[in-house]
Amino acid sequence: MKVLIVEARYHQGVADALADGATAALEKGSAQFERLSVPGALEIPPAIALAADTGRYDGYIGLGCVLRTGSFHFEMIAAESAHGLMRLGVEQRLCIGNGILACENEDEALRLADFSLGDAGGEAARACLTLMQWRARLELGA
Repeated sequence: MKVLIVEARYHQGVADALADGATAALEKGSAQFERLSVPGALEIPPAIALAADTGRYDGYIGLGCVLRTGSFHFEMIAAESAHGLMRLGVEQRLCIGNGILACENEDEALRLADFSLGDAGGEAARACLTLMQWRARLELGA
C-alpha cells in the first residue's frame, strides 16, 4: 500500500502535529508513504487530483488547518476543501482520509492534532487505510 500525504503548511505547528499522527498510523499499518506540501487547505484537493492521475498511489491523506477569522473566508475555505476531498473520493473512487481541521483558534487545532490528545492526523490515516482495505476486499469479491 502506497499513500500520499498532502499537507497544507499554512499553520506549521498544527501541520507538524497532524503529520506526526498520520505517519505513525501509516507506519503501524505497514503502509509506504510520501509527503507533499502545499501552501493552504484549498490546494489539497487539486494536488490529490494531480497525483491520482499518475496512478502511483493507493490512497491519499489531506492534512491542514483552517482557523476562524471572523469572516466568510473561514467558512468558504473549510467547506470547499472538505467538499473537494469528498468529490474526489466519490467521483474518482479515491481512498482519502480527511485531516483538515476547521477550528476556532490555534490552541484548539493543536489539541485536536496532538498525537497524544486528539490525533486527528492519525484518524485521517486510519480512515484512508480502512477505505483501501475495503476496496481490496471488494476487488477480490469478498
